[in-house]
Amino acid sequence: MYQIIILLLFTLFSNAANAQTQSADEILGEWLSEEKDSRIEIYKVGSEYFGKLLWSENLFESDGVTSRKDVQNTNEKLRTRNLHNVNILHDFVYEDGLWDNGKMYDPKSGKTYNCLLKIRKKLLEVRSYIGIPLLGRSTYWERPAKNSAQQ
Repeated sequence: MYQIIILLLFTLFSNAANAQTQSADEILGEWLSEEKDSRIEIYKVGSEYFGKLLWSENLFESDGVTSRKDVQNTNEKLRTRNLHNVNILHDFVYEDGLWDNGKMYDPKSGKTYNCLLKIRKKLLEVRSYIGIPLLGRSTYWERPAKNSAQQ
């Protein structure tokens, strides 16, 4: 009898842990910015989540092949790096339906902000802020259409 109870408890806790992992990983994949001018891929390394810039309207030079440089970066050493595949989201940790403790880099301004992420009705709320989230700004990203022609 004790073996059955232990087996049931083990199964229950295993399913609960698995459900939390699935919920945490629902953020993974590609997202389009609210303005639909950028495509970001969110991926996971260990227990942290990151997002890299896959496509943007002005990501490449006029030849369509050469990636533009990160010329707006406040760190002079990073101004020569390519913007294509640069991490704009980094160090997010999932807890209770929220990806928090991360940073968001804005390549247009060269500034980095505190940020938190949350799924809301199949949209990704991206709240960037300085200081406290209450004083921040939210944008809402969506999954790209399956037949989207953007890179």
